[in-house]
Amino acid sequence: MFTRRFILGALSAATLAAPASMAAAEDIYIPLVSKGFQHQFWQAVKSGAEQAADEYGVNITFEGPDNETMVDRQIDMLAAALANNPKAIGFAALDSQAAIPLLKQAADKGIPIIAFDSGVDSDIPVSTATTDNLAAAGLAADKMAEMLGGKGKVAVVAHDQTSRTGIDRRDGFVNRIAEKYPDIEVVTVQYGQGDHLKSTEVTKAILTANPDLNGIFGTNEGSAIGVVNGVQELGTEGLVIIGYDSGKAQKDAIKSGLMAGAITQNPVGIGYETVKAAVAALNGEEVPALIDTGFYYYDASNMDDPKISAVLYD
Repeated sequence: MFTRRFILGALSAATLAAPASMAAAEDIYIPLVSKGFQHQFWQAVKSGAEQAADEYGVNITFEGPDNETMVDRQIDMLAAALANNPKAIGFAALDSQAAIPLLKQAADKGIPIIAFDSGVDSDIPVSTATTDNLAAAGLAADKMAEMLGGKGKVAVVAHDQTSRTGIDRRDGFVNRIAEKYPDIEVVTVQYGQGDHLKSTEVTKAILTANPDLNGIFGTNEGSAIGVVNGVQELGTEGLVIIGYDSGKAQKDAIKSGLMAGAITQNPVGIGYETVKAAVAALNGEEVPALIDTGFYYYDASNMDDPKISAVLYD
């Protein structure tokens, strides 16, 4: 791992050896274009990015659209960031393909792209800092199957079908069920756009259409909160709910027993590693193509475990 002294020293040395026009470390601008701000998850990612920016002496901005359906707005934000001549860019794609033309423009200008949380269907990013969402959702499926005794009917409330995270979490769960649990049926996958209000309505519709449902998996913070709210509003009992991410509402639902458990990522680590990788790329250092920031399954029994509590957020 780099130390602050190493990075700043390398940058200072590069500045001394380079033409006078080359920016000092504190003048290095790295915008991070996120998928949104509406969940505490993104605030935790922002916190990690700010920690790294302070440590490595660079300037960052962190912004995203008002909700995770606004692909065009995110593309506008990326275009604006590119127009400000950044040294590197961090990007969490709402759509795994829509931003590729702009990312190619950045790469053609020699601007390294670090994807975070949700990658793109391209090799343009020099690195992607993310959770192994296929494996994490597979673990959620294993936990669901364990609690259902290997049989029953389940559904998925997913946040989208365009981002890499949405696709991988859906497929990781559905495919694991199909591969390992022949007596469990995934009756439907519905999309709530990562919005807890829309996910609440989606959940209520699923429960109304499937009164014999045994479990629901919510693929992000907004989805999972929507599932909890939908179940409460209908007064449904005995349903196994497994979520993804953290936040006070999910933690409270787990403590109360309404939600069985959830997958937690390491959002602070995602933000930190994104900025760290950008600085390394600017220094000409080798950066791994994939930075796996890890995940855990948590429930009421292990929420206070130090390694778990360190990656939970309110």
